[in-house]
Amino acid sequence: MDSIWVQGGKRLEGKIPISGAKNAVLTLIPCALLTEEKLTLGNLPRLADVDSFSHLMNELGVATAFAGRKAGEHSRKITLDASEIASTVAPYELVRKMRASILVLGPMLARMGESTVSLPGGCAIGDRPIDLHLRALEAMGAEIELAEGYVKAVAPKGKLPGGEYSFPVVSVGATENAVMAATLCTGETNLFNAAREPEIVDLCNCLVAMGAKIEGIGSSHLKITGVEALHGAEYEVMPDRIEAGSYACAAGITGGSIELVGARAKDMLAITNALVATGMLTEFTTDGLKITATDKLRPLAVSTAPYPGFPTDMQAQFMSMMCMADGESYFEETIFENRFMHVPELRRMGANIDTRARSAIVHGVDKMTGAKVMATDLRASMSLVLAGLVAEGETEVLRVYHLDRGYERLEEKLAGVGATIERRSGG
Repeated sequence: MDSIWVQGGKRLEGKIPISGAKNAVLTLIPCALLTEEKLTLGNLPRLADVDSFSHLMNELGVATAFAGRKAGEHSRKITLDASEIASTVAPYELVRKMRASILVLGPMLARMGESTVSLPGGCAIGDRPIDLHLRALEAMGAEIELAEGYVKAVAPKGKLPGGEYSFPVVSVGATENAVMAATLCTGETNLFNAAREPEIVDLCNCLVAMGAKIEGIGSSHLKITGVEALHGAEYEVMPDRIEAGSYACAAGITGGSIELVGARAKDMLAITNALVATGMLTEFTTDGLKITATDKLRPLAVSTAPYPGFPTDMQAQFMSMMCMADGESYFEETIFENRFMHVPELRRMGANIDTRARSAIVHGVDKMTGAKVMATDLRASMSLVLAGLVAEGETEVLRVYHLDRGYERLEEKLAGVGATIERRSGG
């Protein structure tokens, strides 16, 4: 099995190109199920999750074609052709690999009048029930049945009529499923307390490009007027704000300076505010955003929250960076109850972190040392790579398949700004 080896102690400086957003593209791919015409997505990242989702789409009868000169280039595209859907069942064997697979439920139900999807898998970062997905679809007229590990949804009259639903808590995935399903309803759908993440905006903009009628994009109240059919489109995936934030932390933890080429600052306000609070300099450039560490990192207090709050997907990376801060930093995790699994591994490298329930206090240390560490989920694995960049000696990060789910060409990008990092194949 592959592992990532990092020799710490190098100050990182240079430019890193930011890829298309993982959390956006996994929402845009199932949009193809809503139309008989082709959907082409540009700025496609080369990620294990994209491959897994493509295989799932193939299983449903969707033809997929990739184009592009090299991995990671903005020219890389995927064209999806769902003119003929061969199956409305998403099987456990494919769905278990990735939680985002549940996002085929809404669009397939809307177009085909029925959909059966295995209960999903994904990172082990806590309980992430899909009840809000199902309640929203029920509010639009779906009949839902749970049996033998599968969700079966049916539109009694072949088409969902639409309706109103107010999410009791903000849910990104449930909002995405509901929005896609609502585009083909026979009537109007109003979603209240909807998620406002930039990836939701990207989804809505793609659907509008396909002919959907959506009002309130970017707000917590989405009004979707159903149309008879959607058409094909070409659409560019937004840049990955979490990848950009992760590499900003790489600049911070190594005392470096990195320009995030292609990063979209307007999507990263909570992240950049936190970077500034640590004493780092953020500059807008013609190509993106430049992050520079100017002095010893100042301690930070953050609490994760739905957008526009501080993203839970950046908590682990900032915690790793704050291990080198001058003082005590405080973290509160409000989204997932089991997202501190990187803490024991950081402690193995010399971090001083106290945890209690969903809060953590990070006591800054003078140095960290390399060690063999185990990745437990996608963002936790990145936090360990970041720690390895500053640790004395060599760090080996195991289970790098987590990294491959969400970071394109990680070793190449970090090596390009001065890191000593490589992937090695195990026995």
